[in-house]
Amino acid sequence: MTLPLPPIDDADLAQLHPRLTADDPTVRRLALIELAELENEDHAPWLVAALSDREPEVRAEAAGRLAYWESPETVTALLASLGDADAGVREAAAHSLTEIRLPGSGRLLVAALGQQAAFVRASVLRALRELRLPESFEPALAAALAPEAVVRFEAVGVLGWLKHPDALPVLTRLAEGDAEAEVRRAAVGALGLATDASVLPALLSALRDPVWQVREEAATTIGKLRLAEAAAALIGALEDDYWQVRQRAARTLGRLRDTRAVAPLAAFALGHSSANLRKEAAIALGEIGAPTALDALAGATRDADPEVRKSARLAIAQIQGASIVGAS
Repeated sequence: MTLPLPPIDDADLAQLHPRLTADDPTVRRLALIELAELENEDHAPWLVAALSDREPEVRAEAAGRLAYWESPETVTALLASLGDADAGVREAAAHSLTEIRLPGSGRLLVAALGQQAAFVRASVLRALRELRLPESFEPALAAALAPEAVVRFEAVGVLGWLKHPDALPVLTRLAEGDAEAEVRRAAVGALGLATDASVLPALLSALRDPVWQVREEAATTIGKLRLAEAAAALIGALEDDYWQVRQRAARTLGRLRDTRAVAPLAAFALGHSSANLRKEAAIALGEIGAPTALDALAGATRDADPEVRKSARLAIAQIQGASIVGAS
């Protein structure tokens, strides 16, 4: 090891010491595992010291095990390991940082966003996402315009979790025109934080995106926001080349309960080769509740897939129950 180890101050450490300092890196790594499994926070400095081991496999083990010991010292050490020469060590440190739960640790992450390396910034943003720290908003907003796609992607994740309306202009810009499909998809999903229809043009544009995963995400976000103005575009999406997009469009049309979708759902979804899509179409027709769907649903009760048959029967009962309630 290149750093001095903390003192041996208990029987467990005394027993493990010969293996923690052995010449064989495999022995050192296995000793670290045993040390970590003792779950004694006083042993964390030994794991931190192992981040400077000469062998990458030992450093990676230490980085992974430090996920369970959150303190300013361990967070600082893991941040330093994001710059390790070995990719496996860097990945282990990045994963451990995603286990951070304390706001104080999160503030150490925010301070690290000034680093130049894209991997470091992206890893820090990923770790910040679920903490929802208000002070991470401005740095994440700036990072959403970074030249590196991986940084933009992770920044969008932070903005989506924060749900700050001031992020909508940047998210809209990314959803409509980012060069990377994964960034567009993430931005489209993050537009679900909107509280009105101002994001509708961006979502309609995303429904025409050349990448099907972006179109799928757009249909999902429209459903979350229940944007009835998008019903016509979603009906068009029932003829998408990808069943995954059709399925999300069907699900959202059910939420919108637009009766114009009944015939297209029956024609383009209920008879599709994908059982998942047929099931979703049956559910959507039940939610819409139009009696004109009963004939198509009756046919679906004889579908080859049991889940589709069940969904069709439930949809028929739903429609008939609504009709009885309406007539009473």
